[in-house]
Amino acid sequence: MPVPDDQKSLRHTPLHALHVSLGGKMVPFAGYDMPVQYPAGVLKEHLHTRAAAGLFDVSHMGQIALRPKSGKVEDAARALERLLPQDIVAIAEGRQRYAQFTNKDGGILDDLMVANFGDHLFLVVNAACKDADEAHLRANLSGDCVIDPLADRALIALQGPKAETVLATLCAAAPSMKFMDAGPHEVAGIKCFVSRSGYTGEDGFEISAPASDVERLAKMLLDNPDVLPIGLGARDSLRLEAGLCLYGHDIDTATTPVEAALEWSVQKSRRSGGARAGGFPGAEKILAHFDNGATRRRVGLRAEGRAPVREGALLFADADAREPIGQVTSGGFGPSLNAPVAMGYVPTNLSALGTKLFAEVRGQRLPLAVAAMPFVKNTYKR
Repeated sequence: MPVPDDQKSLRHTPLHALHVSLGGKMVPFAGYDMPVQYPAGVLKEHLHTRAAAGLFDVSHMGQIALRPKSGKVEDAARALERLLPQDIVAIAEGRQRYAQFTNKDGGILDDLMVANFGDHLFLVVNAACKDADEAHLRANLSGDCVIDPLADRALIALQGPKAETVLATLCAAAPSMKFMDAGPHEVAGIKCFVSRSGYTGEDGFEISAPASDVERLAKMLLDNPDVLPIGLGARDSLRLEAGLCLYGHDIDTATTPVEAALEWSVQKSRRSGGARAGGFPGAEKILAHFDNGATRRRVGLRAEGRAPVREGALLFADADAREPIGQVTSGGFGPSLNAPVAMGYVPTNLSALGTKLFAEVRGQRLPLAVAAMPFVKNTYKR
C-alpha cells in the first residue's frame, strides 16, 4: 500500500516498528507518526492506566543536557533562570521541577521539566517546540553552558498504581524514589535516566533510555500482564482529568503563568520581594499579575449533561448572552468520571468554584459550572 504524501515526511520514534506490530493506529502528531490507540481502544487504555499500568512512547519529546562551562551546576542553574521564572538554583541534586520558558510579554514559549543531575541540568521539552527551545537556549546561554540535544535517546512513561511494582522488577531504585525524584539509574542493566513523574495524574515514571535499547526495554515492560501499551488518545483524556495543561491549547505565547493558574510553579524567591525576583523575560507583566491579579484565569469546567464540551466552544455568562466571556481550551469525556470535563479561560470575576456558565455546542447553550481541578485525585508518591 502506498504511503500517503502527508505521512512521507513524518519522523519515526525508535519504537515505531513496535507500535505497528502491536496494532497501533498511527496518526501524525508534532511531526511524528504516533499511535493514537491500540486494539483495546482509548476507553480501555485510559481505565487500565488508572487501575494498573500503562506504557507510553514519548520519544518525540525533546531531551537536552545543559552542561555548565565552569563545571558548577549552580552556574548552569543561574544562567537558565534568565529564561524562566522558576527557582532552578534551589533544585537539589536528584530532583526535578516543572517550569516555563517565557517571552518579553510574559507569555509561555513552552513548558518543560528541569532536573539536577549533579554535574549538569537535564531538560525535557515539548515535541513541537524542541527545535525552537534549543535555538532559544543557544542564543541566550551559549556563553555559560554547552547545549547538548540528546538525539540518541528515547523516552517512555510507565504510569499507574502498579507502575512501581512493575518497574521494581527491573530497577532496584524504583521503590525508594519519591515524586519528582530524577537521576541516572540502571533499568534491566540499561543505563537510563529515571524520574518519578508523568502526565496522567497517576504515580509513575518517565524513563530516558538509549534509542538502541528502548525497544528491548519496552518489550520487557509489556511482558508484565499489568502493563498495556497506551496511545495519544488516552494520554490526552488522562491528562485532562488530571487538570494538566497541553501546550498550544491551554497555554501559549499569549498566556502568562498566572492566567494559566500555574502560580504554584513560581517559587517565592523569583516573585516580588524574593531574593532573586524578576530577571526573566516578561517579568514586569508576570509579577504585576502576581501582585494585582490577572483579568482572566484557566478553570476547570463540569457540564450538567452528558454531552462533551470540546476545545473551541465559546463560553457565556448566561443562556441568552450575546457576547462570549471565554472559550474552552481542552474538553472531552472523562472515562474515570463517566462524565464530560473541560478546561478553559474565563474572566477572573467569574472563576470562583460553582460559578454557573453556558457553553455553545452545535447551536445550543449547555449549562456547566466552574469546578475544582484535578477532576480525578492524583496519586503521586510524596
